[in-house]
Amino acid sequence: MELTLNTKLLEEYLVPFLILDEDDMVLTSGIGSGEEKKRMAGKRVSELFTKWKETASSKFIHTEYKGKVFVFIKSGVHPCNKRLLIGTETPEIDNLLKEIKKLQTLNRELDAIIENSYDGIYITDNKGVTLKTNSAIERITGIPKEYYIGKNVNALMERGILKNSVTNKVLALNRTVSHVQKNYAGNQTLLTGVPVHNEKGEIEKVVTNIRDLSDLYELQAEVMKVNKLNDRYKKELDRLKNKPDQLKGIITKSEHMKLLYETAERIANIDATVLILGETGVGKDVLANYIHSTSKRSKAGEFIKVNCGAIPSELLESELFGYESGAFTGASNHGKVGLFELADKGTIFLDEIGELPLTLQVKLLRVLQEGEIQRVGGTKPKKIDIRIITATNRNLKQMVDDGEFREDLYYRLNVIPIKIPPLRERKDDVLPMTQMFLEEMNKKYSLNKKIDYDLINFFLTYNWPGNIRELSNLIERLVVTTPDDLISLDSLPAEYMAKNNEEAVELVTLKDAVEEAERKVLTLAAEKYANTYEIAKVLDTSQPTIVRKLKKYNIYINK
Repeated sequence: MELTLNTKLLEEYLVPFLILDEDDMVLTSGIGSGEEKKRMAGKRVSELFTKWKETASSKFIHTEYKGKVFVFIKSGVHPCNKRLLIGTETPEIDNLLKEIKKLQTLNRELDAIIENSYDGIYITDNKGVTLKTNSAIERITGIPKEYYIGKNVNALMERGILKNSVTNKVLALNRTVSHVQKNYAGNQTLLTGVPVHNEKGEIEKVVTNIRDLSDLYELQAEVMKVNKLNDRYKKELDRLKNKPDQLKGIITKSEHMKLLYETAERIANIDATVLILGETGVGKDVLANYIHSTSKRSKAGEFIKVNCGAIPSELLESELFGYESGAFTGASNHGKVGLFELADKGTIFLDEIGELPLTLQVKLLRVLQEGEIQRVGGTKPKKIDIRIITATNRNLKQMVDDGEFREDLYYRLNVIPIKIPPLRERKDDVLPMTQMFLEEMNKKYSLNKKIDYDLINFFLTYNWPGNIRELSNLIERLVVTTPDDLISLDSLPAEYMAKNNEEAVELVTLKDAVEEAERKVLTLAAEKYANTYEIAKVLDTSQPTIVRKLKKYNIYINK
């Protein structure tokens, strides 16, 4: 009776309602027109409503019926297990529920961002009480993130977990504050606290970002390593760009010469004496100059070249060591500075050292041992700082055995011996040298000469007893004397043509000559006779031998 009274009252005030049985079947409906209410009776709510959202924890039921949004309030279960649901039609609640859902999604995204941040995130209220942290703070401090929740920053400082509180400084200054300090684990950290204000401009929360600087320092160290490595690579690239085969006047295409100049580069800044060995014209002076120009001494001193065999022995001492005024008849009144003094801080190159007289070998030994010289006619020695490079085409060891060269000086000079191979042993360098010298001569004489294939082939097979100097001189001679722009084999001087014919004969060994004769005879026989038996009979040998020889020379019988 009471339930019926309530529904009549609700109908009178046009309040939407439903009376459901225990199976959610509609017994009475207060929604819609009279006919519509009758049709709803006896049907389950799931059949009538497009949305029916009911939870045990809430007194509200969110529903939709024919595009209209209703919210019903559970009024409890009445006798006979009947339920009265009183509601209202309100689209605003639906919009509110949608906004709540969006906010829940945003909260989940924000939580995920905070939790997955590589830096530690530490959020407190305006009293300094910890509200939220993330897992990164465990990695940075070594303390579980749950430990911080609900604790005041002052309490954390009292326990030694924090040394200084950025949060308190933010609250005191009402602005962003950054601070570097060591954390509980002993690592340096950068803490940046940012105030979060409410609509009144008051601090509501403080968000602190914690960055482990040890990672940054490690990254910085790695960057420094990479930069150093890049510098090394840059220097190596510069070195490769300036490799000897790309320097003016130097060609090192052969592997032997590449290794030789790489060795020269390694020892450039080592002041040990260098003895360069090799035949006349192989480029000993070029290598000596390269060692000096690659060294630090090239910035401080000069490269002085002395040909010990070109200066008369009676003048060589005064040229090398200089002399004081009045040292001998005809000497300058002002004296003279010797070549050793001129080379101070730099390099002196003593070419043809094997021609140095024994008397001067003693004085050179003193220069090497004491680092000082004494002028002719002088009384006081003078300290000098020079690097000595020597060269010879003679066998100094044999000269020592013959008593022509001091043994102690030989070992002083032979600290770093470098032997340059003759041009005949480095044929890979002949072609690029030919091209280089040809370009130089064309530029020197304003010509445009070229060398044909047969002449290049001659250059590659010729022994070059005069080495690089001979090659350079011959090309200059050909460029100047040949009337045509194309220099051919016929342009060679007569002495080279004779040598070419002699070497052609010498290059054919006895074995090669025999094989060539066999090939010619077998070729003629194969053209004339029908089978190997006839050929064997004519050539007075066995048939198996003929078969083997024909196979060796790849000769076929013309039947």
